[in-house]
Amino acid sequence: MLSKRMEETFNQQINYEFFSEYYYMAMAAYCESIDLPGFASWMMAQALEEHEHALRFYRYLLDRDAKPTFAAIDAPQIEYDSILDMFEHVLEHEKFVTQKITELYKIALEENDFPSQVELQWFIKEQVEEEKTAKDIIQQLRWVGDKSTALFMLDQKMAERGSALNSPTATE
Repeated sequence: MLSKRMEETFNQQINYEFFSEYYYMAMAAYCESIDLPGFASWMMAQALEEHEHALRFYRYLLDRDAKPTFAAIDAPQIEYDSILDMFEHVLEHEKFVTQKITELYKIALEENDFPSQVELQWFIKEQVEEEKTAKDIIQQLRWVGDKSTALFMLDQKMAERGSALNSPTATE
């Protein structure tokens, strides 16, 4: 059984994860609006991954006899100066999520909640990957700059991540 403090903090994290889903969906819409469907596809795949994270926290609460609760989700930013600017926001957002998961882990340590520590280790590892991916994309975008041909090619590469979402079996 989770302590009240752990339950409340896990519920806050569920809200952060659902906000992240919403945030990345808004970024996908932005990418579509500037004719970068590959980046939009990547962002939709990211949004779905954040949804899965929220559900993992949700399921964990239920497994520990705790009650998931839900809070309002703020409207995300919908416009950016450039695709590079958008990914710089992605990196900052992922750093924020990392901070929140780290805070949750610290509480689990303080409360000697070993099952939560084990669960959160998966998320800590995931956040290392999320931040690295954002940094790598930012670096590629800096290399590409305003070269439209290179940006077009990078957009095509980004589409690969989301291609499974567009397959006929993805909606069946």
